[in-house]
Amino acid sequence: MKSNTSKKYHTRVVTNILFSTVITCLIEVFLVANLSMLADYAINEGSGSMLLVLIADSGTAVVLVYVLIGILLFSLSFLALQEKSLRYIGRISDAMENISQGDLNTSVDVVGDDEFSGMAENLNKMVAEIRELMDKERESERTKNELITNVAHDLRTPLTSIIGYLELLSGRQDLPEQTRRKYIDIAYTKAKRLEKLIEDLFGFTKLNYGKISMNVGKVDIVKLLGQLLEESYPSFADKNLSYELQSNVPAKIITADGNLLARLFDNLIGNAIKYGADGKRVLVKVLAEEEIVTVQVINYGYVIPAEELPLIFNKFYRVEHSRSSSTGGTGLGLAIAKNIVDMHGGTIDVASDTDGTVFTVRLQVNFDVNRENFGTIGGKA
Repeated sequence: MKSNTSKKYHTRVVTNILFSTVITCLIEVFLVANLSMLADYAINEGSGSMLLVLIADSGTAVVLVYVLIGILLFSLSFLALQEKSLRYIGRISDAMENISQGDLNTSVDVVGDDEFSGMAENLNKMVAEIRELMDKERESERTKNELITNVAHDLRTPLTSIIGYLELLSGRQDLPEQTRRKYIDIAYTKAKRLEKLIEDLFGFTKLNYGKISMNVGKVDIVKLLGQLLEESYPSFADKNLSYELQSNVPAKIITADGNLLARLFDNLIGNAIKYGADGKRVLVKVLAEEEIVTVQVINYGYVIPAEELPLIFNKFYRVEHSRSSSTGGTGLGLAIAKNIVDMHGGTIDVASDTDGTVFTVRLQVNFDVNRENFGTIGGKA
């Protein structure tokens, strides 16, 4: 590309030189032929002026004059031919100066198809890339500040409660045993919540920066979901919820990382428990096909507003309902779920209306980790 551009430039310059030379030669021939002929004619007629006589008698001087005139003509014609390029170079130079002073809204019109239009195109591309990098840097800074703010808030809330109850326990020796046991239970619950927040934060960071390697093997997804639902029984009972697992097959072996899938569906089931208490029921459905397994986790509680559905997988995003209730988490659970699905080359979608909130996960039956492009965190709840 560079060699081609240089060749075009040299060809243009040589062409302009040759064109200027031809123009100069034609004018020189015209002057020499006509002035000499005119001088001889005037002298023969006896009416020659001093200038014409000088032209006829001073051969060397005339040659020098012709040479000077030729140089002048060549220079003027060459500059005229290069004027368009010089103006274009001037615009490019001005744009570069503006960019160097920080004006990234500068651009140069791409005119023609030569070396200078290539320079202008590359300059515009460079400015666009710099703007994109700066936008990413600003977004990274905003995300970092958001991370610090959210983490500080989410960690402080349970920690404040733990400290408060521990202070009551240590400062009040006369507390009834039942009250003391109640405060200890509350402090323990808050501590477990704090532990979960920290686990989510570390899990998100590791997944987001590719610090987790996949251990792919054979997993019975129907059995895995059944175990996760049974393990969540205390949470279902606490929220007065029933649960059901429906599957079109008794077992389905897929290729996946069992630990990551367990975390994925544990997050989705936990999300359904937190936000589905009003619906009294959580349903998990498995549809196994030859190449794809579809898993739906359905709750019949809080309906997510339509305008918030596209944001549900964004990191630290929580719907307004959860911000003002005890169900609010880190806003990382669904982000982690999304990333795990991406790592397995699958998809995850959400729909919510009066018929229920449905999270749909589609996974490949025969997943080949070596052929997949791992995704990045898309969001969470």
